[in-house]
Amino acid sequence: MEKPYILHMLTTEKNLSPFDVNMAQDAGWQVTMPYLNVAESEVQGLIQDAIFSRGPGGVKRTACFIGGRDPETAIKMLEIAKAAMVPPFQISVLADPSGAFTTAAAMVAAVERELNKFGTELAGKKVLILAGTGPVGQIAAVLCAKAGCQVALFGRQQEKSERVAKVCNAFFGAGTTAIRGLANDRLPELLPTAEVILATGAAGIQLLNAEQIKSASALKVAADVNAVPPPGIAGIEPLADGSPLPGAPGGAVGIGALAIGNIKYRTHQRLLRQMREAERPLYLHFDQAFAVARELVQPRS
Repeated sequence: MEKPYILHMLTTEKNLSPFDVNMAQDAGWQVTMPYLNVAESEVQGLIQDAIFSRGPGGVKRTACFIGGRDPETAIKMLEIAKAAMVPPFQISVLADPSGAFTTAAAMVAAVERELNKFGTELAGKKVLILAGTGPVGQIAAVLCAKAGCQVALFGRQQEKSERVAKVCNAFFGAGTTAIRGLANDRLPELLPTAEVILATGAAGIQLLNAEQIKSASALKVAADVNAVPPPGIAGIEPLADGSPLPGAPGGAVGIGALAIGNIKYRTHQRLLRQMREAERPLYLHFDQAFAVARELVQPRS
């Protein structure tokens, strides 16, 4: 009898996300085993219990998913898991806390696609990330910065924004990025030169109103992950997929939450299937998610 495909799913939270379980089952993982309230110190033991119990053949039908809510913790746990492998006992690992890695990857890939309509690319663009101190905002900032953008990350408190930007640059960006952390009161002075605006805030909170959009004269693409009214950016409906942004003086287009979610879903599924089908162990996070999202989102004329 063939051994089942088992995905060990770790989270630092008291509950495992049903979204992640559904995604894993739909991607062909037959057993999705939850581990709750997992501390970093427990990851090595859990991984080694998983790899040594199935033999070299069985580990090819075994993998690990790391959830939780904090991107930094998820990456640290991924690195601990990777270090715990003992060849040939090795399994694939995917980190995607709160779906932040796949959502940010989908968002930035969609923006990159829309920039093609303006005959330009992501590199060099001035990017503002609203409510950027959360998980999606952090990773979107890192992906944009690593792609060569000038990125400013906004939050309500200057101190917190600076602290988050520092983590993004030092930890996620490995010292290669120069993301700035700013308070919301700095937004008016940067809006006129912003070419890309990403809204990554909580549901039902508008971060950019119609009057503010009128001052964004250089804006080309705006994207919003909020599907609950009111939109995070005025005028962007959830299904908007490169639709004209009302009131934008430079003909900017908008991308809504459901359009981004469609790309996020396909990216997440592709990564889960890659682990199930891989002959060699894969270690997947936001960089790999962005690569997949870019493949899925082809430029449109």
